[in-house]
Amino acid sequence: MSALLQLEKLSVAYHGVDAVRGVSLSAPRGAIVSVIGANGAGKSTMLNAAMGILPARGQIMFDGAPIHGLSVEERFARGIALVAEKRELFATLPVEDNLALGRFRFRREGRAAAHAALEEVYDLFPRLRERRRQLAGTLSGGERQMLAMGRALMGKPRLLMLDEPSLGLAPLIVREIFRIVVSLRERGVSILLVEQNARAALQISDYGYVLENGRVSLEGPSAALQEDARVAATYLGFGAQEDGDEDENGEGDDDDGEA
Repeated sequence: MSALLQLEKLSVAYHGVDAVRGVSLSAPRGAIVSVIGANGAGKSTMLNAAMGILPARGQIMFDGAPIHGLSVEERFARGIALVAEKRELFATLPVEDNLALGRFRFRREGRAAAHAALEEVYDLFPRLRERRRQLAGTLSGGERQMLAMGRALMGKPRLLMLDEPSLGLAPLIVREIFRIVVSLRERGVSILLVEQNARAALQISDYGYVLENGRVSLEGPSAALQEDARVAATYLGFGAQEDGDEDENGEGDDDDGEA
């Protein structure tokens, strides 16, 4: 498979610290690529640089063209979407209004296209259809994650980048979120998944990278990484969901989801 996103020797300084140092990474078309590593390894910084939120050195290619100098909006228009760790929803707006904002830049395409995109999101996340009139700030943690992903999908991205989608969620909700991620691959959306929950990420991804201290320390097919002794000892002995305080409805010690 050819690369949709290609990072070459990407380096990012964040708050005066070299958070990402010479990272090279490839996300092929139609694949799920996971990036695992401990908290502070540089995973989120890498995604923010790929999206254009943070300045970076090195080369960023998307669909064979350099995008290093493009703005966040221009990268979004090319087909890249990022669901941030904090989910960044508009808490005082209903679910459906939050989703509509994900389609804002495509408003010239008309109501029919917007309605079709909305129905696709509701098909993926039936719970959002049930909650469509509910304020985003009153949703459970799992529902807020679904809403953040749904809003990103309203823009019809070719590459969806997910930053810690399982963070703070109960195991039942994590399984549902990851099931939906797999279904997105089947619909032709490429996925770049950053996760501390290494076990869950490697189980659904095609290829994986281990990021340590801002550098890629190991990479390979996800199945091979799961069998690697060092990866198993360091990252697979526990899952992030085991530390969550939520119940099976996805409610618990989660961020408030406000923009």
